[in-house]
Amino acid sequence: MAGATDYLSLFVAETSWYNEIVLGNIVPGDAWRRLPHFFQSWLRNYIGGLLVYFISGFLWCLVIYYWKRNVYVPKDSIPTNNAMYLQIKVTMKAMPWYTGLPSISEYMVESGWTQCFTTISEVGVPMYFVYLAVYLTFVEFGIYWMHRKLHDIKPLYKWLHATHHIYNKQNTLSPFAGLAFHPLDGILQAVPHVIALFIIPCHFTTHVALLFCEAVWTANIHDCIHGKVWPVMGAGYHTIHHTTYRHNYGHFTIWMDWMFGTLCDPEEDENPKKA
Repeated sequence: MAGATDYLSLFVAETSWYNEIVLGNIVPGDAWRRLPHFFQSWLRNYIGGLLVYFISGFLWCLVIYYWKRNVYVPKDSIPTNNAMYLQIKVTMKAMPWYTGLPSISEYMVESGWTQCFTTISEVGVPMYFVYLAVYLTFVEFGIYWMHRKLHDIKPLYKWLHATHHIYNKQNTLSPFAGLAFHPLDGILQAVPHVIALFIIPCHFTTHVALLFCEAVWTANIHDCIHGKVWPVMGAGYHTIHHTTYRHNYGHFTIWMDWMFGTLCDPEEDENPKKA
């Protein structure tokens, strides 16, 4: 029992280190240290989420709309400042709720309820990559079907997912649209990351890094630039999703859409018609 407690304390030490890096360098004073550990983690996730969202969004917009203006995106496809402001507004309302999910998942990891491990040496490098591949496949499958059902089940679409799909043209999509969801919608699409922790052994630090990449990735796939990197589900595919509503539900790759018959290639169908 003592050994298990000592092992779980390693997860607490890791999240405490993350808290120190973010809160210790950004939040003035030491008042945050008096908060319970869970709320420290939530505050760190919230501030970190804001930083990732705004830094990645502003840098991406600076490059594609100003520095490389008309190179990647035609002038008439650049979203207005008002459109981006509205996307930011929706995201700011949802961000406190979004960041509750990783805070809860960290609590479950720290409590020993998941299959997480602290160091790669515990399983070895080959098995680390095997587990990572299984984890990513599970997440890809889960997000695909969660996203698809948010379209197929009409009440879910009407009350949740439609908030995101008001951005349905190139001149209304921007990197800031990446997190502009109804809070419950955004949480539901991230839930496969958490469910996987109970089923698949996962390196905790890698899980945290993947959630960070997730935030950056959502900005990337809403910039309307087709990167043409097979089999990545890039912005070219996701722009089609926002215009047809019936294709390209996948997340990181095109595999699930290919397997389940919903793939629409931007190079094969330049102007897909709404199904």
